[in-house]
Amino acid sequence: MSDAPKDPPPPVVTPGPLVGVDDPDDPRLDLYRDLNDPAGRIRLDADRSVFVVEGRLAVDRLLTSQYTVRSLLVDDHQMVAASDLVAAARARGAPVFVGSRAVVAGTVGFALHRGVVAVANRPSPAGTGRLLADAAATSAPEGTFPLVAVLEGLNDHENIGALFRNAAAFGVAGVLLDPTCADPLYRRSIRVSVGHVLHMPFARLVPWPTGLHQVRAAGFVVAALAPRPAADSGIPAVSLAELKARMSGSGHPVGVALLLGAEGPGLTDTALAASDVMVPIPMADGVDSLNVATAAAVAFHALAGL
Repeated sequence: MSDAPKDPPPPVVTPGPLVGVDDPDDPRLDLYRDLNDPAGRIRLDADRSVFVVEGRLAVDRLLTSQYTVRSLLVDDHQMVAASDLVAAARARGAPVFVGSRAVVAGTVGFALHRGVVAVANRPSPAGTGRLLADAAATSAPEGTFPLVAVLEGLNDHENIGALFRNAAAFGVAGVLLDPTCADPLYRRSIRVSVGHVLHMPFARLVPWPTGLHQVRAAGFVVAALAPRPAADSGIPAVSLAELKARMSGSGHPVGVALLLGAEGPGLTDTALAASDVMVPIPMADGVDSLNVATAAAVAFHALAGL
């Protein structure tokens, strides 16, 4: 017989309880209160270190993520329609609160779509160095390379969510956000991303924009996405096809960090000055720019090689 130590058995998780609720003011539902009050929710989420996930698809992705689920709230119609989510939440030891549609709506502040919402613990901020190291080590198919997105000044939660969904669709390895970007774990961002933000590594890149030197040092070409090249920027302009061809050669950095700015102001001059190349997206005359999530999708698709 071998004397090698055996792995410890997995911990036994006691199934979470089913808890009936009949009062929107029940203090056990405080973390679900007034979801349609953005300023109040941002404060509460920060104070309690939690975030909210709504909708069946997004909650399903939460329950297959590494985030710790605090609880699930469903209306009584979802006990059958979303029985898989109820079972999965309970299997993780999380309590499931069940109330009528009126009770759930009275708690969250509106008629909740599909009657499913969850609260999870907000993790400690991720490290930029770890994200970049993991991205650089990503196993990419032959002829392709790791991609990360770097965001500056994106303060619209829906744009953040859409961009994360596009990043997941095209195999982006991670997302870095400057200090002014909106919270990817705000409920509207998660909902628009259809929960994909919960499986996408992300971190804040600070200080900004000098933190871009850390991205370059990790082996990434910093490529600023712009509608058209700026003649006086001093940054060489290359097409998406040229950038992809350059990256396919030997002796080049391991990946591309695609730098994206907010609609309207675009990238700041300091961010552009910290870039290696500028990548324009050709457009028809009379069109000034694309929505930032759409522009990102165009570039992700062109560079991903899918």
